[in-house]
Amino acid sequence: MTLDIWLLLGAAIVIAAIASVRLAHRTGLPSLLIFLGFGLLLGPSGVGIPFENPQLAQQIGLSALAVILAEGGLTTNWSQVRRSVPLALVLATAGVTVSIVVVALVVQGLLGIDGSTALILGAVLASTDAAAVFSVLRRLPLPPRLAGVLEAESGFNDAPTVIAVVLLSSSSHSQATLGTFLLETSVELVIGAAVGLAVGPAGAYALRRVALPASGLYPIAVLALTFVSYGGAVLLHGSGFLAVYLTALILGNSRLPHRAATRGFAEGAAWLAQIGLFVMLGMLANVHEMPSTVIPALIIGTVLVLLARPLSVLVSSILGWFLRLGWVSWREQAFLSWAGLRGAVPIVLATIPWAAGVEGSKDLFNEVFVIVVVFTLLQGPTLPLAARLLRVSAPAEAHDLSVESAPLEELKADLLQVKVPPGSRLHGVEVFELRLPAGAAVTLVVRDGKSFVPSSTTRIRADDQLLLVTTAACRDQAERRLRAVSRSGKLAGWYGERGLE
Repeated sequence: MTLDIWLLLGAAIVIAAIASVRLAHRTGLPSLLIFLGFGLLLGPSGVGIPFENPQLAQQIGLSALAVILAEGGLTTNWSQVRRSVPLALVLATAGVTVSIVVVALVVQGLLGIDGSTALILGAVLASTDAAAVFSVLRRLPLPPRLAGVLEAESGFNDAPTVIAVVLLSSSSHSQATLGTFLLETSVELVIGAAVGLAVGPAGAYALRRVALPASGLYPIAVLALTFVSYGGAVLLHGSGFLAVYLTALILGNSRLPHRAATRGFAEGAAWLAQIGLFVMLGMLANVHEMPSTVIPALIIGTVLVLLARPLSVLVSSILGWFLRLGWVSWREQAFLSWAGLRGAVPIVLATIPWAAGVEGSKDLFNEVFVIVVVFTLLQGPTLPLAARLLRVSAPAEAHDLSVESAPLEELKADLLQVKVPPGSRLHGVEVFELRLPAGAAVTLVVRDGKSFVPSSTTRIRADDQLLLVTTAACRDQAERRLRAVSRSGKLAGWYGERGLE
C-alpha cells in the first residue's frame, strides 16, 4: 500500500477509536478493549494485514508506555497522592515480588510449566496498568488516600516489573542467583530515580526562566524533558520508566507557564499513544492460535486476581503497618485487590521473552492477551459497584476542574468543583458555616441546572455543585474542611472530625 493509503487508514482508525471512547465512558468499559478489537479486525484474524514482529512491537510498546507514564505523572496531583506514596512504593516492590512468586509457584504446580517460564509469566502479570487505572479510577469518587495508592502504584510498579522480565528473559541471567537479581534490580531503580529527581527540578527551573517565543512550545519542551530523563536513565543502565514518571510528576506539580495547556497536550499525546499501542498489540495477536490457551489463561488469571493480588496487598499492608505507614482496612484491601487492573503493560512485557526467543513465549503472549481481555472486561465495569458494596466511595470529594485558559496560574490559585451527594451532611449548611480558610471561597453554586453566586447565608443542598477558588497554599486545608463537614456537619470540629482521610 502507498503512503497515502496508510495515512488514510491510520486517520480512520484514530477517528473511530476516538468515537468509541464515548461508548467506553458510558459503560465503564476500559477503552483499551475497544482499541484491541480494532487491532484484531485489522490483523491476521480480520482484514489480514500481516504483522508478526515482536522486536518492533516491543520497541514501539515501550516507547508508548513511556508517553502514557509521562502523562500519568504530569496529571497526578502530588498534594493528593503524597501521603499514599510510601504505601504505593511498598506495593510496587514487595507487592510485585509476592505476586511474581505466588503466580509462579501456583501455576507451576497446576499447569506443570517449568520454573523459568513460570517466573517470567509471574513477572509479566505483576504490573498494574497506568492507562487502565487512570482511565477508570479517575472517574470514581474515592477517598484521597485510596485513590492515591492506586494511582501511584500503577505509576511506580512498571519499573521493577520491566526490569524483572528483561532479566528473567535474558539467557545471560538464567543461572543468576536471587541476590544478584535483587542487586541488579535495586541498582537500576536507584539510577532511574536519581535521573528523574535530577532532570525534573532542573527542567522546571529552566522553563520558569526561559521565555519561549510561542506558548505551544512549552508543552513540547515538557514532554521532551521526560524523554531526556527516560533516555538518560536507559543509557546509564537505569530504569527509564521510573525516571520518566518521577520527572513528569515533578514537572506536573511545578508552577510552570501554560501548565493547563501542557496537561492538555500530554493527555492528547497519551491518548494517541494508547490508540496506537493497543491497535498494534491487537494486530500482533492471532485469534486462531488462542483457543488452546483459553483454559490455561483463565486458570492463571483466576490465580492472579483471587490469590496473588490479594496476598500481595495483604503483605504490603502488613509491611506498611510495621513501617508505621498506617493500617489499610480490610475493605480497602479488598478494593485494592479488585482494582489491580491489567492492560497494555503485561501484553507489551510478554513481547520481551518472545523477542528474546524464549521457548514457549508465543503461547505465553497468547495467554497474557486472553487474561488481559477477559479480566479487564470483568473487573473494569464492576469497580463502581465494588466501591459501593465495600463502602469505600467518597462522592463528596473535591476534584480538579480542567480549565483550558487558566489565569489562576498567575495568582497561584486552584479551581475546585464539589458535588454534594444525597445523604451528605453538607445539606442544609450555610456557606459561612463551612468556615473555609481565608484563602478559599465558594464563588458559584449550580442547582437544578441553574447557576448563581451564593451569599454567606445561602444554604447548600444535596445535588448542588459548588465551585471553589482557593489559593494553592490553603487548598489542602479547604478540602479537609469540606470532607469533615460532609461527614459530621457544621460542628465537625467539635466532634473531632478533621477530614484527614
